[in-house]
Amino acid sequence: MSNPEIRVLAEGLDFPEGPAFDAAGDLWCTEIKAGNLVRWRGGGLERHHVGEAANGCAFDRAGRLWFTDSQRHALGVFDPATGAAETALTEAGGEKLNRPNDLAFDPAGNLVVSCHGDGRTEPTGWLFVRTPCGGARVISREKFFTNGIAFSADGSFLIFAETYRHRLWKAQWDAAAARIVHEEPWAHIGGPIGPDGIAFDAEGNLFVAVFDMAKVVVVSPAGAVVETIELPVKRPTNCAFDPSGRLGLVVTDADRGCLLAIATDRKGGPVFRG
Repeated sequence: MSNPEIRVLAEGLDFPEGPAFDAAGDLWCTEIKAGNLVRWRGGGLERHHVGEAANGCAFDRAGRLWFTDSQRHALGVFDPATGAAETALTEAGGEKLNRPNDLAFDPAGNLVVSCHGDGRTEPTGWLFVRTPCGGARVISREKFFTNGIAFSADGSFLIFAETYRHRLWKAQWDAAAARIVHEEPWAHIGGPIGPDGIAFDAEGNLFVAVFDMAKVVVVSPAGAVVETIELPVKRPTNCAFDPSGRLGLVVTDADRGCLLAIATDRKGGPVFRG
């Protein structure tokens, strides 16, 4: 992907994040500073106001869009068919959510969510899981600003970003018990801020948006940075592969408030729906 074609799909978004594709192939994202879910379709933007600081989002099998609201400290769910949004939960195991950030479903329908807790200088970030029955509990603690999450193709492990330690963690995952069996630092991405949103390709390589560094880096299955994609914007927040292949790799950017499409023949890895 050296010097790939990069085109701007849309501009003027208010701190976009969380790119995700629905079953019809439409691209969605969030606007953190406007509290909106946004659908990009045919070059136009359709906004749905759902809260104060909508951040990450992920579709379930019913076509509903689950999203975090870091200002309201809540996990919400939005139905595109009706335009209705509701709060799904505000605590995990009796502990109030602390700035929920990104999220991803596993193959069994468990939803893993990062709460960054403003953990820039103190390890106040954590992860929690919401199971299909609706229960929620904390599964990882004492991290510096937990961020992007992605599951491997077989669902046996997940990768998550610890932004202010400039690294990614790899965690062995037990879907039946909805728990982390073992976790350890996996790849060093570098700073001064660090990795944000992430997405696997079909070969098991991980694409990582590096916030405030004008680049997406590619991490091999062995945990080594093997490629760098330079961007024309400074603050990439997240990335996602278009399942149809038409848009390639989509990147959200908070610098110019834009959606970018990076041309590539690479296919994305599975994205599970709860």
